[in-house]
Amino acid sequence: MADIPKTCPRCGSRLKKWLVPEEATWEEEYFYVCFNDDCPYYRNGWTWMRSQFNQEASYRYAINPTTGTCLPLPVWSDSATREMIVEDEEGGDA
Repeated sequence: MADIPKTCPRCGSRLKKWLVPEEATWEEEYFYVCFNDDCPYYRNGWTWMRSQFNQEASYRYAINPTTGTCLPLPVWSDSATREMIVEDEEGGDA
């Protein structure tokens, strides 16, 4: 398993453990994701997705804990996918 950073390199917020949906094509059980709504990666994603694809969507910074690679996690609102966070604000399991 890769050594996974615990903070977002874009905004410095603590990453949260997020369950990958069963119907997703990813094989991992979870990712680490930045859920800071003020993160520039997330904020700028709205403009980029609109200009490139004419879509009302954005993405959040995520890390695959198996490979250590980062990826964009697509979202359609500020609250989208938050129900899949499995850690509370203090970093413990929810």
